Amino acid sequence: MSMPNIAAQTLQRQILSGTYKTGQMLPGQRDLAESLGISRASLREALSMLEALGFIRSMPGKGTLVTSGRGTPVAKAKATSAAPSSAELQSTFQLRYVIEPDAAALAARVANMHTTPRLWGVQARFEDALKTVDLVSAWQADLAFHQLIAELSGNGGLLQISRDFETRICHSLRLPFADHSRIWEPAEEHRAIAAAISAGDADGARAAMQAHLLHTAARAGISFLQP
Repeated sequence: MSMPNIAAQTLQRQILSGTYKTGQMLPGQRDLAESLGISRASLREALSMLEALGFIRSMPGKGTLVTSGRGTPVAKAKATSAAPSSAELQSTFQLRYVIEPDAAALAARVANMHTTPRLWGVQARFEDALKTVDLVSAWQADLAFHQLIAELSGNGGLLQISRDFETRICHSLRLPFADHSRIWEPAEEHRAIAAAISAGDADGARAAMQAHLLHTAARAGISFLQP
């Protein structure tokens, strides 16, 4: 795990435990970076991640405000200077919509007793993270779920595309978690995808993935032109 991810997980844990309470300002970046033993560049990346996940909000000229605790609904996070624009997110969701449903359909066509347990294992990891509102681990498991489907499709090109666009995909995965009242919705959608793949239902897997991507974009406040 990268230093920004470790720092984000540490700060998330401190927010959820009440070390930093809702409505409280975090320490300044220099002090916070020193306390975490990381560079300010890594800290800024960690803070950007937590803002996308709905735990904090950057207040220009004032600092960083803690905006949520365990299970507290928060407004959808909007793009910051470190995050992609709405146009970039639209482009990413559109790309995913073109590629991922067919990857799921291919995965369903070649699914077997050796491959599908891996998919359910990642799904279990995703749900375990949601149970404790560990959204840093949740979005990482979310990414792993989608990349595994690309791998299970048997098409190396699809997996390579998934890896090449990992940074952009990560932003599109994190933003929908900003509304903490809806964090279980993607888990339910993942279950529908995994069930269709496990059953060898290519059409069902394609439809389930299409629905999931549309719902994920909607949770992020993004709409895009469908092919």
